[in-house]
Amino acid sequence: MVLGLTEDRPEVESAIRRVIDRGWFVLGPEVEAFETEFAAACGAAHAVGVNTGTDALMLALRGLDIGPGDEVIAPALTAAYTALAIRMAGATPVFADIDPTRGTISPQAVEVAVTRRTRAIMPVHLYGQAADMTAIEAIATRHRLAIVEDCAQAHLATSAGRPVGTIGIAGAFSFYPTKNLGALGDGGAIVTRDAALAGRLRRLRNGGQASRYQHVEAGVNLRLDEMQAGILRARLPFLPAWTARRRHLAARYRTALAGTPLVVAPEADPGHVYHLFTVCADARDALQAHLAAAGIGTLVHYPLTVPRQPAFADLPPSSCPEADRLAARVLSLPLYPALTDATVDEVVSAVSRFQAPADSAAARR
Repeated sequence: MVLGLTEDRPEVESAIRRVIDRGWFVLGPEVEAFETEFAAACGAAHAVGVNTGTDALMLALRGLDIGPGDEVIAPALTAAYTALAIRMAGATPVFADIDPTRGTISPQAVEVAVTRRTRAIMPVHLYGQAADMTAIEAIATRHRLAIVEDCAQAHLATSAGRPVGTIGIAGAFSFYPTKNLGALGDGGAIVTRDAALAGRLRRLRNGGQASRYQHVEAGVNLRLDEMQAGILRARLPFLPAWTARRRHLAARYRTALAGTPLVVAPEADPGHVYHLFTVCADARDALQAHLAAAGIGTLVHYPLTVPRQPAFADLPPSSCPEADRLAARVLSLPLYPALTDATVDEVVSAVSRFQAPADSAAARR
């Protein structure tokens, strides 16, 4: 993966120099300042910086004492790291199917998946589109379950006007370099409105220390380093404009693709932040090869549902037909803030020249 800085280069380089000159590299003023600034950007009371988005999910569960013997409901279609984080906490992931229109976890499937061992729901705001949090909240309230939001693809997204990450007890963000807000390495954060939980998470990420060399519980070592915090602080002010640009490009795609055979997922909520712009095609693999031949790179997010991953073969089988159907058809087209309108038009033009193989129609029947 090769990623370059754009208009944020001067600020990022200045932040790197500042950290080097200070000579403080772990849990210092950059992390503290970033936590304050990121919490404000998310509309949250507290943010706790950690080393990855996966560990942010795991640590949020640990902070809620969710672990061995407990079940956490998660969507069948997401990056496998969502479910891996549940396992890292010692709990068992239970997979629910997705809403075929929205692409995020189906509230109806969540309701069916609840058992006496269920402790939490982990909705994923997939591709930048928020899950149906109003319906999920109602289920959580009815069954007295925690909600830990996976916001790895949804920085600044909202659900019915509310910032994601602030709707449940905690929300976990990733700052992997390709995210809407990316570090120049790994990074993550947990946001929460609960001061006691935030305090415990800060302790857990640092070996369970209440003070230096005083380990009051068995914590872990998951600290966000000063360099990445400084870089994230430099890039955070650009995030609103980058988000607006993503929305502009997505709107251009939507308009231009209206006359093509591709199916574009509806914008279920205006708070969509378009981490990815995904389309569905019956002849997905042939379309991807066609675009590659035209010099257009695409990716599949995700070609295999999580319950079908070998890493989870020990779990009871999960029937998630809508997730399987989307996984077989979904394709992510190029979308990032530096993408030009002209390039979007070139992508659409290449799509319009695509001729699906004759057997794709038969496959649909």
